[in-house]
Amino acid sequence: MPFPYYERLTARQKRIYRASDAIVAVELPDAAGLAPQVEALAAALAAEDRRGVARAAGAIANGVCARLGAPPVRLRVLATRPDDGREELHGLYEPEPPPARITLWMRTAARRRVVAFRTFLRTLVHELLHHLDYELYRFEETFHTEGFFKRESSLARQLLGEGAPPSGAASGGSSSRRG
Repeated sequence: MPFPYYERLTARQKRIYRASDAIVAVELPDAAGLAPQVEALAAALAAEDRRGVARAAGAIANGVCARLGAPPVRLRVLATRPDDGREELHGLYEPEPPPARITLWMRTAARRRVVAFRTFLRTLVHELLHHLDYELYRFEETFHTEGFFKRESSLARQLLGEGAPPSGAASGGSSSRRG
């Protein structure tokens, strides 16, 4: 079932949305090979080491990209999440200008505490999936669909060593093209 904003989309956007929604998992070859980087991320967050967090997160992101055949991303980690008074920004994906960039924040806005490891990793994976939507699946736009959130869970579970995706998981390819 599409999210409510689906009805406001154009016919072209609805086609992209449905194609995105149909991909429910990412099959990451050798996910276990990224375990040292995942462990380094957890340690750097625990030590409140922003540079270490940036190194580990960048290694994870570009390790995923390399394994899936997507171009690398630039990754930066900033101190405290921006807050507009209603909500905090957890991560940001910017496809333009190339190379694409992911920005993450390692501290909450309200209490300025370091973000929990699993939350930080999920945010990294979320922003990375926007990159994969453009570069791997070749979607002209990236939408938050049920399939998108299932792919996020699939990839996060693999990085955490919590199991492989279900059979029939997509590892790439799409008939849609980025414009």
